[in-house]
Parts: sequence; C-alpha cells; structure tokens
Amino acid sequence: MNVAMYRENLSDNLLPSARALKMKRGWVFQHDNDPKHTARATKEWLRKKHFKVLEWPSQSPDLNPIENLWRELKVRVAQRQPQNITALEEICMEEWAKIPATLYKSVVEEKKRMLVE
Repeated sequence: MNVAMYRENLSDNLLPSARALKMKRGWVFQHDNDPKHTARATKEWLRKKHFKVLEWPSQSPDLNPIENLWRELKVRVAQRQPQNITALEEICMEEWAKIPATLYKSVVEEKKRMLVE
C-alpha cells in the first residue's frame, strides 16, 4: 500500500464508518508512524477533513490491538495457502469471519494491562 492508496482507503472507509457510527466531533484517529501515515499528503488530507490525530512517538510500543488480529489473520491465511489473488481475498474474508469475539476481547484486555504496568 502506498500513500495514495492509504488516503483512498481512509476516504472509502474511515469517513463512512464515522458517519455510520454517528460519531460526533471530538474523537481522535489513531495510526502509527508508518511512512504512508506520516506522509505530508496524508497529514494534509487529515487536516482538511478536520480529523484529530493521536500523536504517536517514534520507537514506541505498538499498543494498537488490531496488529495482533492482523497477525492472527496472516497465520490463518498462510495455512490455507491461497494460489491467486481471488483465492486470497476469499480466504481473508472467510478467516476474518472465523476469528472469535473472545480473541478480540482478550487482545484488548492485554493492551489495557500493558498500559497499567
């Protein structure tokens, strides 16, 4: 994914999700220091859309629970060995749907414990 694709993803997903969830002003968007996140074009897009962005110190531990879930998905998909992009997409969707809610909860709880320690 490059900077343009990231901004397109934000536009296609973040904006509609915020609207669908009826999120009022005051919420804060979080992403890490990946170069596409910190690119001037991305920062400008977020500024123009009036998003507040959480400051993310460099070299900080990754406290975003989604990273653990991406790893889980990656392992599950690799075990099924997709042979082409269509199979990869289908397998990703199937395996994401199979990840139990209890795993989501445990990942969030683990991150909460990290913050307290």
